[in-house]
Amino acid sequence: MQLYINTKGTYVHIKDQMFEIKRKDENNEMIKHHFSAKKVTSIILNEGVALSSDAVKLAVMNNIDIVFVEWDGRPIGRVWHSKLGSTTLIRKKQLEASLNKEGLKSTKEWISTKIENEINFIKWLKKHRTNENEYLDDKIEKMQALNISLSQLEGNSVKDVAETIRGLEGTSGRLFFETLSYVLPKQYQFAGRSSRPAKDPFNAFLNYAFGILYGKIEKSLILAGLDPYLGYLHRDDYNQLSFVFDFIEPYRIYATEVVFKLFSGKKVKQSQTDEITNGYSLNKEGKELLVQAFNNFFDVETIRYKGRNQTRSNAILADARSYANSLIKKESVSGENTDDIDKIFNL
Repeated sequence: MQLYINTKGTYVHIKDQMFEIKRKDENNEMIKHHFSAKKVTSIILNEGVALSSDAVKLAVMNNIDIVFVEWDGRPIGRVWHSKLGSTTLIRKKQLEASLNKEGLKSTKEWISTKIENEINFIKWLKKHRTNENEYLDDKIEKMQALNISLSQLEGNSVKDVAETIRGLEGTSGRLFFETLSYVLPKQYQFAGRSSRPAKDPFNAFLNYAFGILYGKIEKSLILAGLDPYLGYLHRDDYNQLSFVFDFIEPYRIYATEVVFKLFSGKKVKQSQTDEITNGYSLNKEGKELLVQAFNNFFDVETIRYKGRNQTRSNAILADARSYANSLIKKESVSGENTDDIDKIFNL
């Protein structure tokens, strides 16, 4: 299970070799929860949560990653065991790929899959909005043309065509989010993507969902033996998880679908976001709504993947392992460890 702790004033420590999570309720009564280290896979902490060194030690000893996130859900730090957990050959091959055609090929595939996923989502929208077919078909046609242009790019490495890739991806993304806004109920419509801060409630939810997804992708890459910092398309800025931002592209549609369905289903309330300077932010109520929907979508629901029913989280991990093994030309091990996560607790 994963523990999401997002209430300020919560304290995480150890009692009887179990994680004890305690806080005071609105009546100043102490609430306590206990979790066995053998059943916890991740602990995600929002701002305002205290953590004891004994809890960190127990987590490390049991291979439980602790992720610290900002107010918008973006991971800012992670406590992880010190063992590499894989062969260094994977990282060496990843570095080589970042400088040659292999990295370009992978980058084009990830971005192309992202665009194709967005096109398929619009096609799904068409099934329920037949009166909007002309508008939706126009967006599909334009995005398909951009994807064709992407497929025709050639070079010896990503850097040869990086700006063109970013331009095609950016234009496609603008068309996609214009479409989402257009089909939403009027009270939820928005003027394009915005982040840090979000300019509207939809982007506030979406930014937080992407933040959770960043942490999930980073963990999958680490478990697969890949270096989350050694990217292909995204720049190698100081402390930037460049490869996370590369590898995440095909899976952004998952987070987007979760948020879109909350809004199109009119489950989002005005009380779930707060107005901040120049934008909006999710509050505790909004985070609880999103986290529950997100984790149900990723870790409870199953999809048919490579001949098996798997959660989306495990499919992402399988893809990361498959890519790592492709770098060293080993047979895929996509079926391993598909039952690590079965419960989510929001505290």
